[in-house]
Amino acid sequence: MLKRRSYLFLQGACSPFFTRLGDRLRERAHAVHRINFNMGDACYWGRRPAWNFRQQVEHLPGYLEEKFRAVGFSDVVSLGDTRPVNEAVFPLAERLGVRVHVFEEGYFRPNWLTLERGGINGNSRLPRNPDWYRDVGARLPDCGEGEPLSNPLPLIAFHELAYHLPNVLNPVFFPGYRTHRPHISGVEFYGWGRRFATLPWRRDNKVVSDLLAGNARSYVLALQLDSDSQMTCHSPFAEVVQVIETVAASFARFAPEDALLVVKNHPLDTGFTDYRGLLRRLERELDVAGRTIYLESGDLSALLRCASGVVTVNSTAGAAALAQGRPTIALGNAIYNMPGLTFQGLLDEFWNNAGAPDGALFRVFRNTVIHATQVNGGFYSRQGIEMGVENSVSRLESERSPLEELL
Repeated sequence: MLKRRSYLFLQGACSPFFTRLGDRLRERAHAVHRINFNMGDACYWGRRPAWNFRQQVEHLPGYLEEKFRAVGFSDVVSLGDTRPVNEAVFPLAERLGVRVHVFEEGYFRPNWLTLERGGINGNSRLPRNPDWYRDVGARLPDCGEGEPLSNPLPLIAFHELAYHLPNVLNPVFFPGYRTHRPHISGVEFYGWGRRFATLPWRRDNKVVSDLLAGNARSYVLALQLDSDSQMTCHSPFAEVVQVIETVAASFARFAPEDALLVVKNHPLDTGFTDYRGLLRRLERELDVAGRTIYLESGDLSALLRCASGVVTVNSTAGAAALAQGRPTIALGNAIYNMPGLTFQGLLDEFWNNAGAPDGALFRVFRNTVIHATQVNGGFYSRQGIEMGVENSVSRLESERSPLEELL
């Protein structure tokens, strides 16, 4: 007999995913509660019952404790584990023995979502021991690639707009709310609009094609976002500019003289930081004129195929590089940063000493991570949401997660 549970939903993705998931759990006779923190949350949740938290975030722990004591939640569902409006629940849930289910974009994209208990990314309970994956992975069935799906950029942009546009009313209805991102939504929309308008005129794919056709030795630096918790919470860097400066300085001093440093920007960067101009300045200061290439767009998969090595902080681009057998170094706390997969020495040593990852180890690592922490689905398309919801329900209802079973 199915045990009836009581779920508290915190802030989710800029999409109907959490709404549909809550509906599905309610259909299965579970109690579903929600806290709205801004107008976007309220609009996507609709007329379903919810509490509206209107205070500043420092008052949230006490507010949550009151709700926990009054209702007796068995489970919490959140997007990520570092947003100020979500992270306050973790110490309380641990103290009360409540399970916290954390969603995020997949470790392996585009067909997967991450669903872990207690933490993700740098807070994940996934071991960093290659022998554990060799042992456990040998006993697991092949998870495959999952049912294919896509999340077109225009659809993501639509949901970003639909979620953030109502937030202009936050000063009236949610006066205490402050976004966890560096800029308010209107500023971000301006940046994206200005940047995306220029992308069709860039010749970045031609540059990638030339690199594939040529024999130049190239090292790829895949940029992340300043607002990404992978950067702010799970790396030694305060901002992406520091990453570029650190990598470029090491490249100038220690990389082979015939090598190129290819810096690829993140697809969702707002364009407010002039990374191209930064690279030009660093070329002059470090005496590497003509040895750097900056790309705003372009096929990352193709770029990785021709790379002599890949530098990342902890991006999923690192996992993609490992899948293609590219020598990779992770400068942050990535789930794949372990002996046999990533280079374990210093960045200065990477340029001349890195070897290819152990392909057999990566295959069992990837399959084990998918089995333990991934669900086939997506946050944005109708197909992806339906798949993700159906594939998540059984994990939310289970007493132990797949990773807890393996551990």
